[in-house]
Amino acid sequence: MNSLEESVLEKVNIWINGNYDESVKKELHNLLNQKAFTTLTDAFYKDLEFGTGGLRGIIGTGTNRINQYTLGMATQGLSNYLKKIYPNEQIKVVIAHDNRNNAEYFARITAEVFSANDIFVYFFDALRPTPELSFAIRELGCHSGIMLTASHNPKEYSGYKAYWKDGGQLIYPHDNRVIEEVTRIKSVDEVKFTGKDSLIQTIGKEMDMLYIKAIKALSISQEAIKRQENLKIVFSPIHGTGVKLVPDALKAFGFKNVILVEEQCVVDGNFPTVIYPNPEEKEALTMALNKAKETDADLVMATDPDADRVGIAIKNNKNEFILLNGNQTGCLLVQYMLNVWEKNGKLKGNEYIVKTIVTSYLMDKIAESKKVECYNVLTGFKFIGELISELENIKTFIVGGEESYGYLIGEHARDKDAVIACAMIAEMAAYYKDNSSSLFEALLDMYKEYGFYQEKLISVTLKGQSGAMEIQKMMDRFRNNPPLTLGNSKVVVIKDYEKSLETQVITNQKKSIDLPKSNVLQLITEDGSIVSARPSGTEPKIKFYCSVNTPFPDKGLYTQISEQLNKKIDTIIGDLKI
Repeated sequence: MNSLEESVLEKVNIWINGNYDESVKKELHNLLNQKAFTTLTDAFYKDLEFGTGGLRGIIGTGTNRINQYTLGMATQGLSNYLKKIYPNEQIKVVIAHDNRNNAEYFARITAEVFSANDIFVYFFDALRPTPELSFAIRELGCHSGIMLTASHNPKEYSGYKAYWKDGGQLIYPHDNRVIEEVTRIKSVDEVKFTGKDSLIQTIGKEMDMLYIKAIKALSISQEAIKRQENLKIVFSPIHGTGVKLVPDALKAFGFKNVILVEEQCVVDGNFPTVIYPNPEEKEALTMALNKAKETDADLVMATDPDADRVGIAIKNNKNEFILLNGNQTGCLLVQYMLNVWEKNGKLKGNEYIVKTIVTSYLMDKIAESKKVECYNVLTGFKFIGELISELENIKTFIVGGEESYGYLIGEHARDKDAVIACAMIAEMAAYYKDNSSSLFEALLDMYKEYGFYQEKLISVTLKGQSGAMEIQKMMDRFRNNPPLTLGNSKVVVIKDYEKSLETQVITNQKKSIDLPKSNVLQLITEDGSIVSARPSGTEPKIKFYCSVNTPFPDKGLYTQISEQLNKKIDTIIGDLKI
């Protein structure tokens, strides 16, 4: 790039001449002198969008970056909205943060802006998991909450997740109205940065104890745990917040043989032992798997930085550790919870589970077999949380999940919770071991009963302004010219969630989709394969979710059928031409 667009240069000059730190101004002058036009363009070509979940972006200087100014403006906008909605109340919020670089500093800035606006702030004394933030909002009767986290994004990222008084992320109409208020903040001069210490109260261990008590009450197989209390569990928090509560939760459930990956228990926003702090990636679990092999463990679990997602590894029938994907773990949890609830006589007919539209439809089949309703919502756990709040005191929520390794058991929170998920996965392992089985055998039994479902996620990363345009072009191509076949099977149904329209391809019969509009396109074939295309809301990616299935008559054919299904997915990916 040989020059700056006028609009970008105008924004840079506002920062150079405005009410910003001298260090920021010096940095911008240096970039101009170095003619670092690409760097400046990416940092200023747009304002970092306050989306329905908040902010997420690269830490740095600029309107398209996470820094004290963009966070301050977001908090000022949210403060203005809260004061409009609750004009005669003492508004209360709770703030937590993960292990990200600058996370504590950003959390403090957020607290100061809230308190400067006469909003009372509960401020966690150190890093905490996202689900505890959700729990604390409800426990303390707060109107809102903020979690400073970028979840599993690389170390360069930080983020700001906004929550409402039910403990769930912002939903309609509040999400759009908060966005409007944030958009109205045109200058950093409108932000009240000078906080009031009298309105900031530190919280910590007492909330931890309440949270652990709440999730311990969700245990459904305490007798099995007592007999299997020495189940050997390897756990890694991958340098994040899981270190705060997962070991305590496992102890509270009754497990006495938890082996920590000590190197990854060091809280560090640079994530020195992994490339990406994402439990979906095999590389992130390498150290935990090595520890498990050394100690002959039964189960491996690792949580992401804000401990709302968990990846696991289990032993197959050859005593080898295999990684489960998010669909497999979620389906096992659904199978376990519904089976034990049924065995204990707890299924009364008003129970339900929730999943997202891109998560395995094996969950639907399991729920149907138990006469438990399965709701499908848009991608994003906030939609699961929203439904739980809507049905509170009407129906009984058992478990919810999404393919991206996020699960919730119980109604103590309104967001995915890797702490209770770890405890329940460990309980599930103990239960099957107590019944002379294993998690792997349970997986095979599940496939034999309902069919072998295999899923794969393909992510295409396209960064920057040009990448965003390319992602939109790809979605337009699939909408305007969808493939006729996928994996040698005709495409028979197209669901366009942006148009809220389902089309039967052969008859051209159409019906509406009763969900909010979302930029998702789903292609369903004659043999039941499903491909869902969706641009990520938090990363510069477009994601393709592929699901295939086939009958599974013989457990001895596991490897053979798995390979066949993988080849079918590869064929489908080729047909997509991505």
